[in-house]
Amino acid sequence: PEIVTKFSAAFGEFLSTGPILVGSDTRTSNEMFRLSVLSGLISIGSEVIDVGVCPTPTLQLMVEKLHASGGIAISGSHNPAEWNALKFVRSDGLFLYPEEGKKVIQIYNKDMIKRAPWNHLGRIYKENSAIENHLDQVLKVVNEKKIRSKKLKVVIDAGNGAGALISPKLCQKLGCEVVSLNCEPNGIFARPPEPIPSHLRQLSEIVKSTRADIGFAHDADADRVAIVTDGGEILPEDYTLLMAAKFSLGKKAGLVV
Repeated sequence: PEIVTKFSAAFGEFLSTGPILVGSDTRTSNEMFRLSVLSGLISIGSEVIDVGVCPTPTLQLMVEKLHASGGIAISGSHNPAEWNALKFVRSDGLFLYPEEGKKVIQIYNKDMIKRAPWNHLGRIYKENSAIENHLDQVLKVVNEKKIRSKKLKVVIDAGNGAGALISPKLCQKLGCEVVSLNCEPNGIFARPPEPIPSHLRQLSEIVKSTRADIGFAHDADADRVAIVTDGGEILPEDYTLLMAAKFSLGKKAGLVV
């Protein structure tokens, strides 16, 4: 906890001014991490907005929406349940660039942290609309009418991570019939969190046995997604990145890379 508190304070010192958002996945160690992060930030006078348990991309979108100076996502991502970490987010919703990360480490190592006096400590505010904001943003960029017309049956395997709080809701809003698998956001991971083919055999079997049209699987903080076809074929997460890029470029041409 001491390391978490000091690194959070170093990140706040790096940002200097403006509110900082804090969110987490569902790991059982997150309450300890969250209190440590909040302590570090308010100790240097930062204003903190606690968005609670949510996917890391949800926090990233909320940083941008609220014009915050940055954010901290508490998550071990695709790693086992006993792991945990801090993901530092810039004001534009992206993760720190390498040189920025080095600066935070320098502040930490050289103890360049200025603590606030008792009458200038930071304050903590609760914000409960992060997931709804994310849902709204997604619905703006997809063809809701077309998806509804297909009346899809979808299996969601959230691995008991943060994706359980958003992916079933999104599919329901799109008119899909949802079969939930490992969608209890309790941090007791029913399978290894990384959504790779060897961890998704149960999802594959359920997609086939329920005659679903498609299956989706997340890691603990839902910044990764793997897809299972109606035939049970598992498409790893690197495929989904290409699909997302193709979808985005299909809506608006970008630069040649």
